[in-house]
Amino acid sequence: MTGRLNSAQPYALGLYRIVVGLLFLCHGTASLFGVLGGAAGTGGTLEAGSWPGWYAAVIQLVCGSLVLLGLGTRVAALLAAGSMAYAYFKVHQPNALWPMENGGEAAAMFSWAFLLLVFTGSGAFGLDRLFANRSAQERKPAAEPVAV
Repeated sequence: MTGRLNSAQPYALGLYRIVVGLLFLCHGTASLFGVLGGAAGTGGTLEAGSWPGWYAAVIQLVCGSLVLLGLGTRVAALLAAGSMAYAYFKVHQPNALWPMENGGEAAAMFSWAFLLLVFTGSGAFGLDRLFANRSAQERKPAAEPVAV
């Protein structure tokens, strides 16, 4: 059983990355473009350049897209994890100690979800893996002819 689960690990990790990236991307899209309920469910958008909301939404849009595609996953996930840690400790945590009390559950979960991706990488289905395979083949030396 363990062997079978271990062999499926890259695929499960790839699906996990896709779902987390898509959900994060949706938050940024909602805040910047007013879709999917808009910023904070108001149907509106955030004012361009407003601190910290607009910058957080740009990070959500860009990093969510990169993580979804599995392109530069570790760097994008590190930036996303940091932005969500900032959101939790500067915006939510001053209101109450526990995430359920301060409305910071999503920020805490996203922060830890992205931190996991920093250490695991993109898993299967990611462009990172495609480019890594391609560059490994390019570095492989050509086979020398065998002297007879």
